[in-house]
Amino acid sequence: MCGISGFIDPSLRNSKDMLNEMVGGMVNVLQHRGPQDEGVWADAAAGVAIGHCRLAILDISQEGHQPMCSADARYVITFNGEIYNFQDLRRELEPLGHTFRGHSDTEVMLAGVMQWGVLEAVRRFNGMFAFGIWDRQERCLWLARDRAGEKPLYYGSMQGVFLYASELKALTAHPKFTKEVDPNSLACYLRLNYVPGPHSIYKGIQKLMPGTLLRFSTGAQTTSVKTYWSAKTAMENGLDRPFRGSAPAALEALKDILFDSVRMRMIADVPVGAFLSGGIDSSVIVALMQSAGSVPVKSFTIGFEDARFDEAFYAREVARHLGTDHHEMRVTAADAIRLIPRIPTIYDEPFADPSQIPTYIVSTFARRHVTVALSGDAGDELFCGYNSYRRGNSIYSKMRLLPPLARKMAAMAIGCIPESFVNAPFSMLDQLFNYKPRVQTNPAGRMRKLARMLNTDNAPGFHHVLSSCWLAPQVLMDGSSEHATAFTDPKCWISGADIRQTMMYLDMVTYLPDDILVKVDRAAMAVSLETRVPLLDHRVIEFACSLPMSLKVNGGVGKSLLRKLAYDLIPESLINRPKQGFGVPIGDWLRTDLRPWAEDLLSESAIKRVGFLNSDLIRRHWHDHLKGRYDFASQLWNILMWQAWAEAQPVGNLR
Repeated sequence: MCGISGFIDPSLRNSKDMLNEMVGGMVNVLQHRGPQDEGVWADAAAGVAIGHCRLAILDISQEGHQPMCSADARYVITFNGEIYNFQDLRRELEPLGHTFRGHSDTEVMLAGVMQWGVLEAVRRFNGMFAFGIWDRQERCLWLARDRAGEKPLYYGSMQGVFLYASELKALTAHPKFTKEVDPNSLACYLRLNYVPGPHSIYKGIQKLMPGTLLRFSTGAQTTSVKTYWSAKTAMENGLDRPFRGSAPAALEALKDILFDSVRMRMIADVPVGAFLSGGIDSSVIVALMQSAGSVPVKSFTIGFEDARFDEAFYAREVARHLGTDHHEMRVTAADAIRLIPRIPTIYDEPFADPSQIPTYIVSTFARRHVTVALSGDAGDELFCGYNSYRRGNSIYSKMRLLPPLARKMAAMAIGCIPESFVNAPFSMLDQLFNYKPRVQTNPAGRMRKLARMLNTDNAPGFHHVLSSCWLAPQVLMDGSSEHATAFTDPKCWISGADIRQTMMYLDMVTYLPDDILVKVDRAAMAVSLETRVPLLDHRVIEFACSLPMSLKVNGGVGKSLLRKLAYDLIPESLINRPKQGFGVPIGDWLRTDLRPWAEDLLSESAIKRVGFLNSDLIRRHWHDHLKGRYDFASQLWNILMWQAWAEAQPVGNLR
């Protein structure tokens, strides 16, 4: 795991010292991603500079040092991630005449590019990766990102300079970078709690999308992007050619694929462990690790004082059954609260998933013992595990029984109900639609959300409303306009899917890469811990996409096939319980320990100083939350993470 950076500046041709100095400055701010080694390389004649900082996982000797040149000296790479099938590729390449100095996956990648070209080589890689390759012969730069989006990669042009890096902080370290907030990205953030790709919070900078390969030609100064793999294609192929075997056959196939995925992700020259919450997904991963290894797996969990969020007991029981070398840490509110001021430096963009707090804490804890940790992320998106899928299916199915005109009239009628009369009629609507939110929220807000659901004409629009934190960012930002996303762009939609399949697919291409994987990558890399996600092996994704809903949901309970695998490995009594999630009591903290910090950021003067947002509505929500009238924790955390991030940035267009 590493940090990568680089740029192309035609004005610095033949200025090797300046190129190295500038890219060195970009690398320096990524030291948390790779504290053990760093390197820079320049092609002065082309104005190209490449930087790298290294967290050595495979071939920890100097033979794995980057930037690394290919054996024929044509290609130079800076690479972040792991290629899990590099040993198989090496065995394929050696009979073709390739020789190797060390045993790193980076060297195998370069040999693969020499043999097959960049596009075909990337298609053969099974891994998580983001890399830049400079082709000295063709005078072009290649950027690539893994299929699921586990590893981040930002790029863009500033004042005639083409830039790229693992994190935005490296781009902002370049002298020609101009920090200017994109208000349309901010509007997207207010709705979703994250900035969805390909957009970033800064104008002129994009995220390279998962499964894509970019080519930048220095001669013509042109950029082209090609998709080599997509979740959309995987889902469409699964719908067109679904798995036709029996449930036992599907279970055996899943076990074989997932076991191989876990086995490959245990290959390292440093200590490897796993996060263990005691839930279905992480328990399956740890159980398979135990069966694949020769020594007990080091497992890690954190427990909370607040019983509503504490799963440590379940993790402890699973660990005891499996025989892992288990490590548990108790976390107090003070531990979590001390972290909060650091969040803007860990996440380069405003990011409002509160589970970022426990994720960082468990990463810090695990890093004391291991350098690599496997996680159970993605089980919900692939196997229909979220409660929102069940609720969404119930609401959407009942809504579709009404003719479009009737739905619109119902939405208008709900919109006409005064807030003072909301509670009683909304309670009846709850019973009608069986819509019971996890926490008590503003009834009027829930009413507005239901009205917008009734007004939607399609499943993606419905899920967009269901996923929204702020239903209408324009009420906070005068004249704001959101970027098109997979929720709103018909070109991104899939056909022939039911509402649950649509919701899973949309989460796979939005929430998973832009929230879940961002959360894990930044939190873990902030403490130099590599995380690996076996469920995101593209073979697992494609297999999951091919499964009919009958193998994912049984009796209204999701993750049916994954549950069966878990019950084959672990007693059902240890893991069969309601889904809890990895949360913290943000709402309570805002009324108590976090109140001074929040009050400072949410003051009228602070909101006006940062700019962009209207303070009146925010202040009303804040006062209602403090009084305990409604729980506005989600909306307020969204605003607080924006305010905290903006206050930490000397951004050009912050008013």
